[in-house]
Amino acid sequence: MIDRYSIPEMADIWSTESRYSRWLEIEILAVEARAEAGLVPPEDMRRIKAGASFDVRRIAEIESTVRHDVIAFLTSVSESLGPESRHIHYGMTSSDVLDTCLATQIRDSGGLITRELEALKDSLGELVRRTRGVICMGRSHGMFAEPTTMGLKFAGFYSECLRVMKRLETGLRSSCVGKISGAVGTYAYLDPSVEEYVCRRLGIRAETVATQVVARDRHAEFIYALASLGGMLERFGTEVRHLQRSEVGEVEESFGKGQKGSSAMPHKRNPIVSERLCGLARMLRGYLQVSLENTALWHERDISHSSAERFIFPDACGIALYMLRKAVPLVDGLRIFPGRAMGTLESAGDRFYSQSLLLVLIDRGLSREDAYRMVQKAAMSAMERDDSFLDTALADPEITELVSGQDLENICSLEYHLRNENNTLDRLGLPDDRDFRSPGG
Repeated sequence: MIDRYSIPEMADIWSTESRYSRWLEIEILAVEARAEAGLVPPEDMRRIKAGASFDVRRIAEIESTVRHDVIAFLTSVSESLGPESRHIHYGMTSSDVLDTCLATQIRDSGGLITRELEALKDSLGELVRRTRGVICMGRSHGMFAEPTTMGLKFAGFYSECLRVMKRLETGLRSSCVGKISGAVGTYAYLDPSVEEYVCRRLGIRAETVATQVVARDRHAEFIYALASLGGMLERFGTEVRHLQRSEVGEVEESFGKGQKGSSAMPHKRNPIVSERLCGLARMLRGYLQVSLENTALWHERDISHSSAERFIFPDACGIALYMLRKAVPLVDGLRIFPGRAMGTLESAGDRFYSQSLLLVLIDRGLSREDAYRMVQKAAMSAMERDDSFLDTALADPEITELVSGQDLENICSLEYHLRNENNTLDRLGLPDDRDFRSPGG
């Protein structure tokens, strides 16, 4: 991650120092498991636990010659020990260390992301509560469609957030898997009990059937969860960007004291956080593509995935956490302008009641084709004469012969149109101490 978007807690997990520390922990746990089985003398075990260490600079120096990071690490560790170093990495292969370490890094990164995702869920829930009953114009294809409420609009994001949380939980369960089964995964030189011991102590599961590596479809599932998280935040950011446009102006990102929107135009207040979320979401989708391509390795393994994963995991986890850290205050500070939203709706005229009349005419016995013709005629006439759709329908004897004026007024009302808002929002199970029994209440 570049410094601009780096979160220290996440960067620490993926740092070189952290990686080597995890490798050493795995190696020592493997020796412990063999010691418990009576295969390592207790004194050697004591010396390893007391003295095993590594030197980052020394590892880099060795790697410049051997061109193998795990070998360089093991050499550095051996230099910190005496003859007891022979027990380190016994019967293991590089991927035993690499993949098991990766599982712990994903686990710890996932913990940070999960906590922030919980905070976003709470923020979205509060946004739904504070916009419940705030009427606005719904749009399809970017065009006026029918009225809705801000509460219903944001409820969709809350619901999506819950689904993302489940995907992340599933992705973490799938990918937090280690292996200590040796070259090509046959346990030829290590009893499976060593793997069980190491993974249990690390708080991860053991791979069901490993080759020389943990299967990469597991990791792709985790990256998919992050990509879907990015997609959710991009969809939210896109909605804010559209609603903040000058000609709409129904919501606005918070604008801090001293903040500036443009180097050239002092009047600008731009949706910069929303735009940033949209851009970073593209990165997460790109990492998913690479992660899927990493699943097809030659035979029991190759290392075509390795170089790509050195970018994918730290960056994807870092971006996901950064996006969430920006999204929570964006949601918390989002300004809502109910008056502007209602003004937009009023400027649309009342032709959006056309479907209400269409369905009533069908209920009165007309075919859909005949009902559509009658309603379209009234809607087009109202638009061309810049008149009310309701008034136009009331003046049409073909319509009033089937629908009374009182019935027309009842169905061409916001109360009728949005009468089920509470029913929909109540499905979310959000606490609400206000009683919104009518739209706009």
